Amino acid sequence: MHISEGILSAPVLISGMALAVAGTAMGLKKLEEEKIPRAAILSAAFFVASLIHVPIGPSSAHLILNGIVGLLLGWAAFPAILIALLLQGILFQFGGITTLGVNTVIMALPAVLCHYFFGYFIHKKDPVSFAAAFACGFFSVFLSGIIVGTALMFTEENFLEVASAVVITHLPVMVIEGLIAGFCISFLKKVRPELLPVWNQDDIPVAEKRPEAVEG
Repeated sequence: MHISEGILSAPVLISGMALAVAGTAMGLKKLEEEKIPRAAILSAAFFVASLIHVPIGPSSAHLILNGIVGLLLGWAAFPAILIALLLQGILFQFGGITTLGVNTVIMALPAVLCHYFFGYFIHKKDPVSFAAAFACGFFSVFLSGIIVGTALMFTEENFLEVASAVVITHLPVMVIEGLIAGFCISFLKKVRPELLPVWNQDDIPVAEKRPEAVEG
């Protein structure tokens, strides 16, 4: 879902860069020191998953994993995804430098939104937890496709068909991403529940609270 160089108009590129800078600043502000290794691992996973892609015009279809990145990192998804996209652009010419801001917003903004929409529900028991994680993975990719389409349409109305193709082509990816997010969250709840985002502890069942929260 990378947008290549030379496609978007200057206003879209500038707007994307401004939003990416704001999101990254917020992410760095909220990124606690102990969560840096987690952010690095998720950034690496995002980097690797995006290497295998099928070109479709100005974009491409590939695993993204922005849903699980956003679910576990929240606003810190912005700097994590930014670093991965920067390395992809420099090392493999995926996306580009001028489109780095727009591509970051495409991947990271839906991840953050889905974190706040669905993150609370992953602390519930299955099947609610699995469904919430699935929805996070699914809609993160779906919203990314919508933002791609919006960026293309603001550049040139004739890109409407291309924008529609981007969303339709990624429908199977949405389902796969949802399943990956669902199984990852189910696994983490069993072996490393402390990695899951913390919400209001009074609303989380005792068995699913962080160990330190239970002890306190």
